[in-house]
Amino acid sequence: MTASSTIVTKKLFLFFLLISGLYYGKVFLMPFVIGGILATLFLPFCNWMEKKKIPKGIAVFLCFFALFLFLSGLIALLSWKISEVMNDITLLKDKAIDTVVYIQKYIYSHFNISIEEQYKILKEEKPSYSNMVQMLLSSLAITLTNLILVTAYFLFLLYYRSHIKQFILKLTAISEQKAMEQVIHKVANVSQQYLIGLSKMIVCLWIMYYIGFSFIGLENALFFAILCGFLEIIPFVGNITGTALTILIAAMHGGNLILLGGIAITYGIVQFIQGWLLEPLMLGPQVKINPLFTIIALVLGELLWGIPGIILAIPLTAMLKIICDHVEALKPYGFLIGEIESKKSTNSSFFKKIKALL
Repeated sequence: MTASSTIVTKKLFLFFLLISGLYYGKVFLMPFVIGGILATLFLPFCNWMEKKKIPKGIAVFLCFFALFLFLSGLIALLSWKISEVMNDITLLKDKAIDTVVYIQKYIYSHFNISIEEQYKILKEEKPSYSNMVQMLLSSLAITLTNLILVTAYFLFLLYYRSHIKQFILKLTAISEQKAMEQVIHKVANVSQQYLIGLSKMIVCLWIMYYIGFSFIGLENALFFAILCGFLEIIPFVGNITGTALTILIAAMHGGNLILLGGIAITYGIVQFIQGWLLEPLMLGPQVKINPLFTIIALVLGELLWGIPGIILAIPLTAMLKIICDHVEALKPYGFLIGEIESKKSTNSSFFKKIKALL
């Protein structure tokens, strides 16, 4: 009993040590992990170019150029649609002013605080413009620094991938090097599978949301379709947030109950197709984590690294699951994180047939 208690204590200590390391090392780890995951996404493309006798340095640069073009196109598309939505800014400002006036009257009638006193309180609590500018410049500097670090890690991890792989193998006993090579391959593959599958699924969601929103007559249907689909990078929370924003903005533009109900119905239909068809086909069984640990991973990701932590939580947890599945002492944890086996076996033959058709 004493021995088992000691083992549990050691495991808990290691767990909290790991969590502390992730939290206090986020300045270094966050851009490193983002650069590493993006590098694994471009591994097949880089390997293909090198097989075509393209020098490694040029192949890595072309991977970076492809990533730059993709992100630039996505930002340009979002900016274009946002500019269209901002044409209705006058209506939104009027709604906001009406809301502020209503709140002021409510405070006056219930708390007996005059409008002049409310303005005085707000003025005293309002931060100075110099502090606001300083915070903005600080945020921009941090963002620019992280962007440069992510780019550097992306380029160098992609360039030195074979060197790093050989280093990891040299740390492993000769009898276990073959198994370690399989683990490295699967960890890199699960990241590729998640990001590529997620990208395909987001495109499908864009199409489905656009068809649904256009059918019910929602203005700026393409923008809201892109918004709802893009927020899928945050599981569970993202799609609900996108749909809630769509309903809120439609209501502020004077949408009737039929339109708002149509948005909710469209969301329900798309989520049904996504959960029962798109996710099993595009994400695959290796990336599947049960809903309980999906939520736990998202909460821990947000607590440790903020919004980037939410986005990185699922691929990192999937990588952790792969490692747990291949280390004998950690296999129970891999089983705990993964989905229930009976669900996989019931639907696997059906999805294999659909994949074969595709």
